[in-house]
Amino acid sequence: MSKEPPIQVLVVDDEVDHADAIAEAVARTGCSVKQAHHLADAKRYFTEGEFDLVITDLRLDSPRDGLDLLEFVRQRRPRTQVMVVTAHGDVATAVSAMQAGAFHFIEKPLDLDVLRVQTRRALDVVRLQRQNQQLQLALDEKYGMEGIIGNSEAMRRALRMVRQIAPTNISVLIHGESGTGKELIARALHQNSRRNTARFVALNCAGLNEGTLEDELFGHVRGAFTDARSDREGRFEYADGGTLFLDEIGDMPLPMQAKLLRVLQDRQITRIGSNDPIQVDVRFIAATHQDLEQAVGRGDFRQDLYFRIKGATITLLPLRQRREDIPPLLTHLMEKSARRMGKTIDGIAPEARNILIAYDWPGNVRQLENVVDNMVALGAGPCLSVSDIPADILGPYRVQTVSTTALASLPVPGSAPTTAITSLAGVSLAELERQAIEKTLEMVQGNREQAAKLLGIGERTLYRKIKEYGLHESVVGGAGAIGEVEPP
Repeated sequence: MSKEPPIQVLVVDDEVDHADAIAEAVARTGCSVKQAHHLADAKRYFTEGEFDLVITDLRLDSPRDGLDLLEFVRQRRPRTQVMVVTAHGDVATAVSAMQAGAFHFIEKPLDLDVLRVQTRRALDVVRLQRQNQQLQLALDEKYGMEGIIGNSEAMRRALRMVRQIAPTNISVLIHGESGTGKELIARALHQNSRRNTARFVALNCAGLNEGTLEDELFGHVRGAFTDARSDREGRFEYADGGTLFLDEIGDMPLPMQAKLLRVLQDRQITRIGSNDPIQVDVRFIAATHQDLEQAVGRGDFRQDLYFRIKGATITLLPLRQRREDIPPLLTHLMEKSARRMGKTIDGIAPEARNILIAYDWPGNVRQLENVVDNMVALGAGPCLSVSDIPADILGPYRVQTVSTTALASLPVPGSAPTTAITSLAGVSLAELERQAIEKTLEMVQGNREQAAKLLGIGERTLYRKIKEYGLHESVVGGAGAIGEVEPP
């Protein structure tokens, strides 16, 4: 078993003798310690190195330099622990430091025993983070599905295909709208292949002209053109032995398509300005949001290249066609965003979650991730609410707070996202409940388990309500159809 690398500690204090004392005490715990005596040096060392713990004086060149450094560290590497030391401690300063994410606050004159105790506590946190990171890396190396979240049948089908074709060398074409996770699928194919110890190299073809693409893919030799001051290997050479992923291949210019086809057939490239072919061995994966068959019919895409790259096809549906994936995605993205920003998020209110489920997400998972980042960054409390949803997403729901019983007014899959919330005045509670259950079942395509979770009731209760209100079998659908055995 390889020995764990030492924990890296940065000690920042403008008093050299004091910095030496802290560094010596910390070094006795087995850490590797580096010192900085000015804020600028501390920031430069932190940017250039990989520090697990920073111990900084509050006052350096100015009274709040320590808090400035704390903010700098939290923004760039939230997992790094920071301890603030000062002789000018008061309640307000301590609160400011702790609210900004400091692990602990120690006052001068420094008690070295206290310093060692708090340092060991911080190091325990660092070691736990390392263990969690190693576990995640081990899981990712085994399964290669990190970040691919979804319980829908469409996503399960895509992942089954990934597992089936990953060990082969067959070319793969991934089709899906922008933001659906095409590169994640490509990385999963690579990670589950026999090439996973070699490189995964990606290039987006959108917006690149023929000359730029040729240089990016095949490289050049010195003197090939004005700015070619040295030899440069292209993406094919760099990915040799591994996987090359070309995103938005449908945007590739026709002349470049012919050159790519030749490389895929001959398995060799020639750098720009050279006559010497170079053998390359890559697993080729391409992705596009376009219908390439239609592009072939229009003459915008070469038919022979289409057949060459279409060894196997994986289709990723947009979020609006697999809304049942939104709740687990929300949980995953909130946790990820909260960790990155150093915040605590306990969850999301049901009415806010229902609005996000009902939204059509033209930008798919990428747009959802940006919205969640926005909500976590600007959210006032530990539980995200309707008021945290950006105005452009909230749209017609801005006027009223949406409750579970107002789900009848939410749009369902395939409907326009501009449906307004209707007035509830004069409507019986039984009718509201019936409409809420009916529309929720439509929204989750008859999945009783998911509907019960959204409505906040048990599955047995939902089953009884379905029978009580005589909901039509076509509404319930699938595994939740009326006539099946009541859930235990």
